[in-house]
Amino acid sequence: MTQFSVRVRNAALNAVETTIGPAPTLELRSGPPPANAAAADTGVLLASMVLPADWLSDAANGAKGLLGTWQDSAADAAGTVGHYRIKAGGVCDVQGTVTITGQGGDMTLDNNVLAVGQVVTITGYNLLAGGA
Repeated sequence: MTQFSVRVRNAALNAVETTIGPAPTLELRSGPPPANAAAADTGVLLASMVLPADWLSDAANGAKGLLGTWQDSAADAAGTVGHYRIKAGGVCDVQGTVTITGQGGDMTLDNNVLAVGQVVTITGYNLLAGGA
């Protein structure tokens, strides 16, 4: 199995934000994520938001977290959030699972059962590099 140093994993993670660019769109969707990031969207779009220009912390110990406030002032549809997709120019670059805080999702919300018009706040995000 190939393994990478923390320095290499941190560099790879920092390249993710550089490649995607500033202020991408975060979509919160119902159901499980598609088979891969290149696959078509699945589930109902429940909420979307433009992330801050600098949206991820600097990588440390092979991980990056959210930076700034990730919030949508009003959910677009009612339902249970199951996955997220981060897009730039309409292209999905990153996707993963969403749960409530403390339940182990790649991204966490204080409440993943949304009502139309509800304020949606991301409470945690953990982007990990493989190859440890």
